[in-house]
Amino acid sequence: MRARVRFPRSAIRHDRPIFHDIFIRGGNTAAENLSATLVGEHYPRPLGECSGAFIDFAVPNTVAIMLDGGHLRAHARRAQRDYNPDFIEQIARACAVRSETIHRVFYYDCAPFSGKVTLPVSGVTKQYTGADHWLHELARKELFAVRRGELKFRGFVPRKIPIKPPQGQLTDEDFRARFEQKGVDMRIGLDMAVFASNRAVDLIALATNDTDCIPAMKHARIAGLQVALVVVPDCKPAPALLSHADFCRHINWPVQGAMQRQDST
Repeated sequence: MRARVRFPRSAIRHDRPIFHDIFIRGGNTAAENLSATLVGEHYPRPLGECSGAFIDFAVPNTVAIMLDGGHLRAHARRAQRDYNPDFIEQIARACAVRSETIHRVFYYDCAPFSGKVTLPVSGVTKQYTGADHWLHELARKELFAVRRGELKFRGFVPRKIPIKPPQGQLTDEDFRARFEQKGVDMRIGLDMAVFASNRAVDLIALATNDTDCIPAMKHARIAGLQVALVVVPDCKPAPALLSHADFCRHINWPVQGAMQRQDST
């Protein structure tokens, strides 16, 4: 959990970026040689402020990142971004600030629909074949956990309202298939409830615009966790979500290909 400790400047060893010996002084007693290990991001030096002979050091918060895949995909494609596992990983990294340690990234989505449907005008059977290899690739990334819902076919809806076919006769092209995600918000709520119970993290960074997540957000906050609503470019958060988040965290779209260039250096 979050903590702030003070230790002598002489105790700092900049050649040890993660491990520091911390001397905690309270009242007239001193607990010496207490070793503390900070797990997570590698810092070149302790993050803190100098105060005389001591440095105030803030132990980084631990954050769980929860990404609503359907929400992110819709906005990324609208922004003409290539939505792939590397891009998703970059989004996840952008959801945490430098002073935070990522506990895990939870990605919630559905595999593309696979099945046969009957077209609304011609009555011809159409086969949908969805590939989910990219979800397996995402699940193999470090600190990632993929939670799958199910994509249900909900019939066809007109592409434009009112319906005015150019030739005076309706065709299959005047309609589009409508799909609905099932079980995604429930899985988000279950994971938030688990963290509210075991207090394994200090903060939940949630990227969604689904108001069905509000009960889980309220439960997590009542349990003492902070909830940050992650807002992507050109997204207007639902007012109800803003009312039940501790703060908003606005992020920019990652630069495509930046991760590949970094890995090659």
